[in-house]
Amino acid sequence: MTVMTEERPTSAEPQRARALFSTADFRLLRTALTSYARTIEDREELAKINALHHRLGTYC
Repeated sequence: MTVMTEERPTSAEPQRARALFSTADFRLLRTALTSYARTIEDREELAKINALHHRLGTYC
């Protein structure tokens, strides 16, 4: 019986993580949140949306 194993190079440093969203994605998300925030009436939900909108703005 033969067992095939995959050899992976070992490196001392972990690989760099790739970005999940682009800058354009953040702008689009902010625009969508702005539109949603204008229609929502629940103050608690609006506070969460505003906080997320602000956090997304720090990445652009």
